[in-house]
Amino acid sequence: MTKELRQRLTLYHQVTYQIKVPGELGENWSDWAGGMTITVDSESGGTSITTLTGTLDQAALQGLLRRLYSLGLPLISAICVEAGVNTTTTKRENENPGTK
Repeated sequence: MTKELRQRLTLYHQVTYQIKVPGELGENWSDWAGGMTITVDSESGGTSITTLTGTLDQAALQGLLRRLYSLGLPLISAICVEAGVNTTTTKRENENPGTK
């Protein structure tokens, strides 16, 4: 992870994540997964891997990981694909967008 990426990660900004779990979740699970894009890849030997890709803040990410856990799906990976662009917005500005 680069220094620039680490500086952009906060608890309050949304970040694009890619989460992989074994098995097959259909696209109809997208709303349940916070609107994430769902793709399924089949590997040799007939095993399937579901990849969920979408933009979440840390709270939503934690919630999604807990829901996947409650389904009994082991986590293969969860990676930050792209951090948010705005690095100067503070928590207070996020809560009160009309104030500076």
